[in-house]
Formats: sequence, C-alpha cells, structure tokens
Amino acid sequence: MSAQTLAPDTAPARQSDRTRAHKETLPAWLFIAPFGIFFGLFLLWPVVYMLITSLFDTTLVKPGLGTFVGFGNYAEMLSRDDFWEALWHTIQFTIYTVPPLVILAFVFAVLANRVARGQWFFRLAFFVPFILPSAAIGLIWQFIFTPATGLWNSFQTLLGADDPSPVLGTPDLAMIGIAITTIWWTIGFNFVLYLAGLQDIPRELYEAAAVDGATPGQQIRFITIPMLSRTTTLVVLLQIVASLKIFDQVYLMTSGGPGTSTQVLLGLVTNTAFTDYRIGAASAASVLLFIVILMVTVIRHFIDRAQERRAA
Repeated sequence: MSAQTLAPDTAPARQSDRTRAHKETLPAWLFIAPFGIFFGLFLLWPVVYMLITSLFDTTLVKPGLGTFVGFGNYAEMLSRDDFWEALWHTIQFTIYTVPPLVILAFVFAVLANRVARGQWFFRLAFFVPFILPSAAIGLIWQFIFTPATGLWNSFQTLLGADDPSPVLGTPDLAMIGIAITTIWWTIGFNFVLYLAGLQDIPRELYEAAAVDGATPGQQIRFITIPMLSRTTTLVVLLQIVASLKIFDQVYLMTSGGPGTSTQVLLGLVTNTAFTDYRIGAASAASVLLFIVILMVTVIRHFIDRAQERRAA
C-alpha cells in the first residue's frame, strides 16, 4: 500500500532529476561541440570516405567515385610485389626502432631519476628534439649523413675507414640511417613517460630493499621493472603503431630510395594516390595497413590480459 502511495509522488521527482541532469550536462556538450565537429569533419569522415573509395575505381582525373569494383583493389594490392616489399620495409623499420626506443628510454630515465639536481636539464635535452618538425629533423640528419662533408663521414674517416660508405646512398644502410634518425628524434617522448612512471614509485620500496641488502641491479629487476609494467605496455604499443605509420623521415631523407630499398607502405600509398592518381587502390592499401595495426593492437591486448591473469 505504501509503495502505491509513493509511486505518484516519485514520478515528478524523477522527472525533475532528469531535467536537472540535462541542464547540468548541456554546458559540457556545448564545450565539446567544436571539437566534435572538427573530429567528424577532418578525422571520422575521411576514414569513412577511405573505406568507401577502396571499393571503387576512384581516380583524381575523373569526378565522382567511379566504377564499383568491390574488393578488386584489395586483390590487386595483395598480388603486387611492391606492396609486400613496402610492407616488409615497414616491418623492418619497426624492428629496428621499437626495441632501442623502449630499452634506451628506460635506461636513460632510470639514470636521470637518480640525479638529485638539474633533472630539468635532462628532461629538456631529451624532449626538445621530439617537438622539432620532421622537416628540420630530415635536414639535420641529411647533413650528418652527407658523403664527403657530413659528420658521419668524418667519424668514419677518424676510425680509419679508407672509403666511407654513404649511409643514405647504400641500400643496406639507408633504412638503418633512417632508424637512427628516428631514435634520436622520438626517444624523448618515451623518456618522459618512463620518468613520470619512476617518480610514482614509492621511495620506501627502495629503502626497504636496500635495508634487506638488495643491490641496485636487484632493485631495478624486482621493483622498477614490475612497477613500470603498465608504462612499458603503453610505450611498446604506441611505439609499434608509430613505427608502422612511418612516412615523413623516409620521404624527406630518401624518397624511398636508393631504388626501392626504403619504400614503406605509406610511401606506396602516396605514390599510388598522387603519382598514379588511383585513389581507390591507395585507399585499399591504407585499409590493409589499418588492419595490420589493428591486429598488432589486438594481439598486444590479449598478451596483456594473459599476463594480468598470470599475475593474479
């Protein structure tokens, strides 16, 4: 009986709560509306349009989407040797850059975290290259690798090399040169992430371990590395995705050369779209790259879940 009596009274109260909640969330929606509009126009819609054009024979020389070809563009890309070569070069670059960018960033962060004074200098020194534009980075390292007059040439001569090899002009060395450039350029971001994670670890853990006789190496192995597991997961995932999307350094430093020794997947997409004018085929290649990145993300997610279950 009491429930029946209270029911009519609670209905207006619930309606009033909904109205109040709507009024409270309305300003939030208004604030995020500009970002939502730009997100939809310049990120979401291009992705949708890419998926659509990948199913058509779209070109830059004819208006409209062109003829519907279904998965013909995908079949063509998967049958092209240059697609698989570009995919291998992309994976090769990822293999060259991800381990050093994770391991070196961790080591430098641990060393910088032990500095009592002037830690801001190391943060600045490591992070400044990361905020430089890719064009500036390309010019700097092109100068370093320039034959005859570059710093790398002088270094090889100092070591006694009679005929120094031009890094960017040698097919076997060009990708390594681009990887070195990328490591120097982007290590600061991972360094800052690791340094922030290190500063969140309670100092009491290290003090207790030192009292128990743990060496600095044992402290890093049994305290630092486990406590930074989530940071490492984030760094590895972000670095793999960033390396698979490599384009700027290759385009600026070698343009895919010498020959096609440094042609990466996004370089193939660019050439297909703006040299061959085949937007549909380029969109299909982009979707295939997106699938590769998605597969890496999913695999990494399942590995993390398995590790969490094992730890629990």
